Formats: sequence, structure tokens, C-alpha cells
Amino acid sequence: MRRFAFILHPLRFDDFARKYPVTRYFPSRLVESFFKHIDPVLAGHVTGVRSLTGEELEGWLIGLPLTPQIILHSPYDWVLKKLEKAGKMAEDLGAEILGLGAFTKIAGDRGISLSHRLRIPVTTGNSYTTATAVEGTLAAAQLMQMDLSSAQVVVVGATGSIGRATCFVLAPSVHHLRLVARHGEQLDLLKALLSHQFPHLDIDVSTDARQAVLDADIVIAVSSAPGAIVEPGDLKPGAVITDVARPRNISAQVSQKRPDVLVLDGGVIEVPGVHADMGFNFGFPPRMVEACMAETMILALSHRLENFTIGGEIEMAKVSEIHKLGQHHGFKLAGFRRFERAIDDAEIERIRGYLPKKDPRDVSGRVSF
Repeated sequence: MRRFAFILHPLRFDDFARKYPVTRYFPSRLVESFFKHIDPVLAGHVTGVRSLTGEELEGWLIGLPLTPQIILHSPYDWVLKKLEKAGKMAEDLGAEILGLGAFTKIAGDRGISLSHRLRIPVTTGNSYTTATAVEGTLAAAQLMQMDLSSAQVVVVGATGSIGRATCFVLAPSVHHLRLVARHGEQLDLLKALLSHQFPHLDIDVSTDARQAVLDADIVIAVSSAPGAIVEPGDLKPGAVITDVARPRNISAQVSQKRPDVLVLDGGVIEVPGVHADMGFNFGFPPRMVEACMAETMILALSHRLENFTIGGEIEMAKVSEIHKLGQHHGFKLAGFRRFERAIDDAEIERIRGYLPKKDPRDVSGRVSF
């Protein structure tokens, strides 16, 4: 039996109210301030996960009652102490590796300092998140019969850890790539690196996310913005959008107002084991988790007890490796989902109907890990 732990936290103030209904009667700032003084808590127990190899897995979910705003705007030394407490709890429970969820993997140096304070290794899960985001996006583009040689592809949050890696994994499969982030200097540097390694690419950059996606055929959104930055009117009919960010980069109103675009929940993974119980309501059907948590589980099952994905840069070799390890153990994309709802072939066919009529083209373009 292998063992892991994973740190999670509320993404919105409403998450407090679901867990503690009385908090809805108090100002949000007061509630956030109160929970800053609460230690990490045991939020769930994962059981029943069984690899295709026969190896079994259990895990513990450790909750930090901190919103993204508190994590990002508090001194990192203070946040690090909170993370260390959660890590020590994981060690006491018997976990062999610790995963960082949501904004706990963005704060500070992205797990490096924390790994020095614990006896067990740490991972952000960003390698597997990258691999599965690109895999799902290209599979959806193929179902939409897109020609990747002419498609305008946009990565929102391109200079972040996942965004940068996504660009390099996507690059061999596409021809027109637009990089979007807040800082122009970082964008220009990334463009130069990609252009040197992939001379076939036509690359442009933008610091305006809403303007950048107007003509996009494919969008992968991985920005660390604390709220939606793309609205319903910003999207092209027939576009494929993979929203990897949590909280989401794509406004929830897109689900109601834009039936002509295919929005995918990026990085939702089905874990192996018919009796697998995630021990927590993530808003998904049974046996489904975010890819960052799945990476932690895969590493535990593989006996890869190491600081696999930490720091600001993701190694392309690790993206490929964790993808193969996931397949080896039976982890896979949980089909296509749109705002936590399954998408069937009929819905994809309907969305495809909004595309302009054109001659049949080569729709190949699978990514090679």
C-alpha cells in the first residue's frame, strides 16, 4: 500500500459558506481574517485506488482555510509556515509524498522552500497538468475537425509555469501561436526561445487577454488570475477552449450564453480502481480529480518519492515521463467536460455546426509525448 497527501484550500469565499453556513452572515473580510488563525485540517481520506499493476493507494486531503487572495497577498514566510504545518500533518499520517493544490503551488518559490522543511518530497502536479491539458485540447480540436496548420492557437498565462510548458508541448503540433501574459518583456523572451527551437512557428504576443482570443480557434487558459478574464463576447464561434486555471479564467456565463463554443474543464482525470473514493466533493463524479492531485498519486504508485515538479520551470522530459507513468497505472482523461458537466458526441456535433463550411482538410495533429 502506497500513501500520499494533498493540500487543498477554498478557491472562493462561497466555499467557506458551503462548509460553515453561518459564515454567510458575516463580511467576507472578517471571515477570511478569522480563518487565517485556523490550523490545517484533515479534509478527506482517499481509499480504493488500485493501479493496473495491482498496487493499491490511500491518501489524505489536508485543508488550508485560506482564500487565493490571502495566500497571494500575505508574506510568504507566513504562508510557508502554514504549508509546513500541513506537511508535518501529512508526515504524521504516514504519507510518502505531498502534493500542492491550487494557489499553494503558486505562492513563493513553488514548493522549493517547503521541500527543504519536510522529510517527504513535494510536487506541484504541474507536469501532469500540462500533459493532460494539451492532450485533451488536441483531441477536442480533432473532433471539431480543425486544421492545426491554419488554426490560431492562444495560450493565456503563457509565461507562468504551466503556460510556458504548454507552449513547448504544443509547438510541434501547431503553426500559429499567440502568447498572452501581463508582462511584455517576459513574453518577448519566451517568443525568442520558441522561435529559435521551432522555426516553423508564426508567433505573436499580447498583454490583453480579451483582445487576444477574439480570433482564436483554440485557447488554453492557465493564468493565475484570481477570477475570470475572458467573457462570453470575446470568443469566436466554434472555438475550443480548455480552462486549466482554478479559479477559472473563462467566465461561467460562457456556459449559458455561448452554446457555439466548446469549453473544456482542463486536467480532470479518472483514477483507476472501481471502488476508488476521493473522500471529498470536488464537484466531479466519483473517481475524478484534478491532474495536479493525480500526479501526486501517480508518483506514489510508481515509488517515485522525489521532488518531481517544483520551482518555476517544468522540465519537458518530466511532462512526457509522468504522462507515460499515468497510462501505466490506468489514469486517463475523464472524457470531455464543460463546467463540471459531461459533453457527449451530439453536443460536439452541434457546436461543430457553428463552424463556417469549408472543404475537408487534414485534421491530424496528435501531440507526441
